[in-house]
Amino acid sequence: MLMLKEGKIMQFIIKRLEKHQKLFEKISRNIYLMAIKDGFIAAMPIILFSSIFILLSNVPPLIGIKIPVDLNAWFNKIYSYTMGFVGFYVAGTTAKALTGSMNQRMKGGRFINNTSTMMAAMVGFMLLAIGTTKAGNYIPGFFGTDGILSAFVAAFGTVWVYKFCVSRDLTIKLPKEVPGAISQTFRDIIPFGMATLIFSLIDVAARAWVHVPFAQVIQTVLAPIFKGADTYPGIMFVEFLIPLFWFMGIHGPSVVKPAIESALFGNTTANLALFKAGHFPIHALSENFLNFVGELGGTGATFMVPILFLLFARSKQLKAIGTASVVPVMFAVNEPLLFGAPIVLNPYFLVPFVLSPMINVAIGKMFVDLHLMRGFMYVLSWALPGPIGAFLDTNFQWSALVLMAILLVIDSFIYLPFIKAYDATLVLQEANNAGAAVATAGATAAPAGTTTTTVEPAAAAVTDNAADSTTDQPVKKLDKQLKVLVLCAGGGTSEQLANALVEGAKATGEPIVATAGAYGSHHDILPNYDLVVLAPQVRTYYSDLKADTDKLGIKLVATKGQQYIELTHDPANAVKFVLNAVNESEDPEAPKN
Repeated sequence: MLMLKEGKIMQFIIKRLEKHQKLFEKISRNIYLMAIKDGFIAAMPIILFSSIFILLSNVPPLIGIKIPVDLNAWFNKIYSYTMGFVGFYVAGTTAKALTGSMNQRMKGGRFINNTSTMMAAMVGFMLLAIGTTKAGNYIPGFFGTDGILSAFVAAFGTVWVYKFCVSRDLTIKLPKEVPGAISQTFRDIIPFGMATLIFSLIDVAARAWVHVPFAQVIQTVLAPIFKGADTYPGIMFVEFLIPLFWFMGIHGPSVVKPAIESALFGNTTANLALFKAGHFPIHALSENFLNFVGELGGTGATFMVPILFLLFARSKQLKAIGTASVVPVMFAVNEPLLFGAPIVLNPYFLVPFVLSPMINVAIGKMFVDLHLMRGFMYVLSWALPGPIGAFLDTNFQWSALVLMAILLVIDSFIYLPFIKAYDATLVLQEANNAGAAVATAGATAAPAGTTTTTVEPAAAAVTDNAADSTTDQPVKKLDKQLKVLVLCAGGGTSEQLANALVEGAKATGEPIVATAGAYGSHHDILPNYDLVVLAPQVRTYYSDLKADTDKLGIKLVATKGQQYIELTHDPANAVKFVLNAVNESEDPEAPKN
């Protein structure tokens, strides 16, 4: 009875959430939030590469290795001109990403030059972020992560100015005989000049008002917000929203993290500065704290879930999903689990999926507040296994591993009752399905005049078994090379299908080349492909991307949860799926409005 009541409550919650699903999708597709996310994705190679050198500079002394002064200075120089200028770079990459989205909305055949907006945003960032002394000397103190907000203001302001000028045709026009490249240069002078003058005036106003660079004004005004996010209620609320959005099938980090991006990276920089000055890194809220603690094993803190499936599940479905997802989940690629079990939109998993991350960050913050573990001070790849990432990010502190062990045990206890409840329904369903199959076989083989009874299968569990019905049909062979781009949110899930396509192409002899990519960083490479496949977590971007693929004459197909997982484990069927997508006049799996 208790389980029945809990099930009704969860179903009620699911229905209420589903009513707002379009709103959640609209938020995730907001062009400004997407631009922030895409801007950071484009800058990630810089951020991750620079982390290597800060580790080389700080780790050897911990184990008694003395680094030569010149070598250490070289390490620090590389770090300073990569991570130390990340705000400058992100201003440009964010402006370029936003320009791409804005061009989809431009009318009359007009478009904004994304190279020009990128340069203008970088100039604007410098005007907003660089301080001066009373003597007039420049103080480049906000080039790094502490200037991120200035980067966003510069990026958004630049694109708005360019849109205003281009849509009203405020340009310098040259004769038709002038080459296009030169004409474009002159067309960009007016919007570039207007943007630069506007940022200069903003800088003058900031200095006249509070006598600090604009970057510092923003930090001062928004400091209470950042401070609130680094409290227990704040950090738990962040890790409540991220899995809640994911539970609805919307990529949660893309919706939530852009709003606190400055705090995430700014606190990381602050922690490192405190550590290098001999103080304790006190900031819990940071990019990798959410990755390795709140999202241990991916959104929903699912690190132990595949292992629990293998140890305790009796259903064939969960055993199979556990086997297929145990390794990817260790590296925070948990889409095979989210869509395969499924966890997304499955009422059995709503509570543990949302509760585990909240408890994880609360305990993690307590470790930092009690000085049992340092705050994270490096920007490392989100794909590192949580325990390894936490150990590295605290500068090799053993208490980080103790925290990880505690969290894994707690997460296991939270998930296990819900796994057992869901597993019981699957066991019953599989037994009923097996009985129905036996009855059907008996009816087929029964002598004339005899009768048989069939067992009705139980109601299907909440799942997305939308396997492609066309993959068993005859397919037309390719007569030329087909270049396929598979897109997901971060590049991890898409790699699985891309690998399956490569393997299937070798086995079948089809001339298919497949590449994995992250949605948002696809704009420049899109023209190089013939077909784009969207993974389930970026399915909501279908209509936005279709505007680009239609212009380029590229096929676009979106996949569903269970369907995608099956394709990643069946190379031959993955090839058939791609061939059918090429031969279809429209994508049968396109999300319906």
